[in-house]
Amino acid sequence: MELSKEVTVEMEYIYAALLLHNAQKEITEDGVTGILKAAGVEADKGRVKALISALHGVNIKEAVAQAQPAYAPVAMAPVAAAAPAPAAAAAEAGKKEKKAKEAEKEEAAEEAKEQAGMEGLSALFG
Repeated sequence: MELSKEVTVEMEYIYAALLLHNAQKEITEDGVTGILKAAGVEADKGRVKALISALHGVNIKEAVAQAQPAYAPVAMAPVAAAAPAPAAAAAEAGKKEKKAKEAEKEEAAEEAKEQAGMEGLSALFG
């Protein structure tokens, strides 16, 4: 999934605020601007002020807890010690194909959740 330049820029500002929050520092214009500058980003004063204003009164810890993770770890199957018999191998291949299709559906659902979470964060942070 490719994000537009505008969304990417907004995310840099949000990440700066989240970094300050995670470091248990007050989220200020100077703090956000300093982090952006350290990352090699020229901060737009208007965007920084808008972010600080949008975050006023927001419980960031709660907002982050409600956001969906961008990905979920994938469990790996253990490696078999010996090769299965041909009939068992065919049955196993059918099961694997079915599991792969289910995994694709789950991945699509996760992507939809991620998109909804990103939209929610974008709305939350302006």
